[in-house]
Amino acid sequence: MNSNKKKRKLDVVVISDVHLGTYGCHAKELLRYLKSINPTTIILNGDIIDIWQFKKSYWPKAHMKVIKYIIGWISEGKEIYYITGNHDEMLRKFIDFKISSFSIKNKVVLELDGKKAWFFHGDVFDVTMEHSKWLAKLGAKGYDLLILINKLVNNISEFFGKGKISLSKKIKDSVKSAVKFVNNFEKTATNIAIQNKFDYVVCGHIHQPVIKNIVTNEGEVMYLNSGDWIENLTALEYNNKKWSLYKYNDAHYKKEDFKVINNEIDVIDKTAKEIFGELVEDFNFKN
Repeated sequence: MNSNKKKRKLDVVVISDVHLGTYGCHAKELLRYLKSINPTTIILNGDIIDIWQFKKSYWPKAHMKVIKYIIGWISEGKEIYYITGNHDEMLRKFIDFKISSFSIKNKVVLELDGKKAWFFHGDVFDVTMEHSKWLAKLGAKGYDLLILINKLVNNISEFFGKGKISLSKKIKDSVKSAVKFVNNFEKTATNIAIQNKFDYVVCGHIHQPVIKNIVTNEGEVMYLNSGDWIENLTALEYNNKKWSLYKYNDAHYKKEDFKVINNEIDVIDKTAKEIFGELVEDFNFKN
């Protein structure tokens, strides 16, 4: 089982847009983060597995270890909600599926210390997704290629002692239509949340991590976006009645803190097989 020694206790953690199965996914870093926390409730807020771009030829060990670790949390009885996104929309066929403490949802509403929090991925607001899915998929492949190029550029930049840069972020920030889309996304989400008397609206999808209060003529709501594990490496944490934005690149990990990862993964393997049986074998949990 997962050892909870020296781990930060959290009431809720929100992770989205991991895109397991793509070249840009930072699975090793995510696993380190998961190993450092002890949450009561886990919200996997869409695009955890990138089914759109999934290839049997590319599924690294680190990507499978993330899945195994989450299964370990299920075996511990932690409450886990898998909210579907656009890249894992195939799972929408299994909405309301539940096994142990794990369930698949399109959206989740939770009460947190007397306040209502609305969780959903956010692709429902994406016009490209709604009317031109093929265009959205084409854009996803282009984004994945851009991330690969970005890695190469950063390797060269670090070799010459320069800092890292994000090509996709620079492109997004410089394209007016992209900035307008983000603003419209946030406006739409917050307006609906205020109309429905929610105190928090928590999204993913646009890879823009943020926490901010939005005030309109109709009311007030806190808008939160968990970001992603492609570029920003961020998550949302709720503890002691407060939200905070976790940034992996601001954290400091020691190598000795993670010597037990492989041993724990082996234990989780056994537990996973007890829960999922033949399904585990089908996904080749033997690394």
